[in-house]
Amino acid sequence: MSDENKPLSDGALADLLMQMKQAPLTATASAARTARPRARVSMAFEDHPLYQQMKFQRGFADFAKLQNPYYRLHDAQAGATSVIAGKPVINFASYDYLGLNGHREIADAVGEAVAAFGTSVSASRITAGERRVHRDLEQALARNYEAEDCIAFVSGHAGAVSSIATLLGPKDLILHDALIHNCVVVGAQLSGATRRFFPHNDLDALEAMLAADRHRFERVLIVSEGLFSMDGDGPDLARLVAIKQDFSAWLMIDDAHGLGVLGATGRGIFEHQGVAPDSVDLWLGTLSKSLVSCGGYVAGCAAVVDLLKHQAPGFVYSVGMPASNAVAATVALDLMVREPDRIARLQQQSQRFRTRAQNAGLDTGESWGFGVVPIVIGETVPTVMLAQSLLDQGINAFPIVPPGVPEKAARLRFFINASHTDSQIDDAVDSLVREIRNLGDASLKQILQG
Repeated sequence: MSDENKPLSDGALADLLMQMKQAPLTATASAARTARPRARVSMAFEDHPLYQQMKFQRGFADFAKLQNPYYRLHDAQAGATSVIAGKPVINFASYDYLGLNGHREIADAVGEAVAAFGTSVSASRITAGERRVHRDLEQALARNYEAEDCIAFVSGHAGAVSSIATLLGPKDLILHDALIHNCVVVGAQLSGATRRFFPHNDLDALEAMLAADRHRFERVLIVSEGLFSMDGDGPDLARLVAIKQDFSAWLMIDDAHGLGVLGATGRGIFEHQGVAPDSVDLWLGTLSKSLVSCGGYVAGCAAVVDLLKHQAPGFVYSVGMPASNAVAATVALDLMVREPDRIARLQQQSQRFRTRAQNAGLDTGESWGFGVVPIVIGETVPTVMLAQSLLDQGINAFPIVPPGVPEKAARLRFFINASHTDSQIDDAVDSLVREIRNLGDASLKQILQG
């Protein structure tokens, strides 16, 4: 066992507690006259409180004989199946929803893009990194959302952070779902705007918050997701549109997990719920899910895209997206449009998994049964134990524990792929039920309601 995985000794724990409780002053007599005294803290990264917390958690995991589920090395292309540590597994931990990763048409187009433009555009797009493939991708995404224009960022997370921080400021208000993705939270914090959250999908609470405080702010941004990646559900989009109109607010929808998954042709939550896409001011998304690439985008009116392309730091001061990434996403989006059977198959297999899990007495939460189906376990340790037991049986489902989800809401998250077979779906549910029983933990057995 490496040093970094060893539990903290009693002495080290005592030292850490002492550091947390005490803050001796380090300022000299002369410095004290001109500067505020500072606490004496170690400048070694190994002594950073967050690192010490990680060591403590790893020590506990070693004590409980729990294997670290993070950063497992995959030895093959990950889709409906993968190879982990040399062992083939049925894979439910990758969001290649439409089974397009490695598709021959995409691979060929990427090869041509690399031959033409290399592996990097070698500059920010605003200076010397602009390529035709960037504009082709943005136009294709804009068409999907019936928007005037779109901006494609080299990073999905950075794109969201930078866009929100650019558009909002200290006189503004951001209201978001309590379960919103981290990128929205960080962007809101960076903007300096007042940030508040409403309970998950509780639009009555959102409306009450706006009724009480809308008049105190200049601009207001409401943010929700089309398909929540931890729970597999989504909001009432039509009502969100009505609320934003009533209170003169902007509405942003993060449809990263909805694109390619929701709607008869995979266009996203607006198609799934029959809402005009242009009634949403800002469509936020990533290229790394159904579009099997890397990067992010914001689609909306021409003015907001023009503003972001010239003011958003994550775009202006970042290298442009590699041509290969832009082409991969563009071709994947075209395949989604041309092959609607992929969406139908994904939705069918997702419903099969959720139904079989529910019939077996497992808790699938509020999942709609499209692409993302959680199996809620509750406690952290049993959840990690189950994930390891399943992996030992050749099934890869990642454990999601606090703070990624609320306390007492740890779960195994299953991403369903259009390429998953009936037998793979059935084996996963049957194995999960069997492993819950085999672990011999009474609290685990109570999970099975049937």
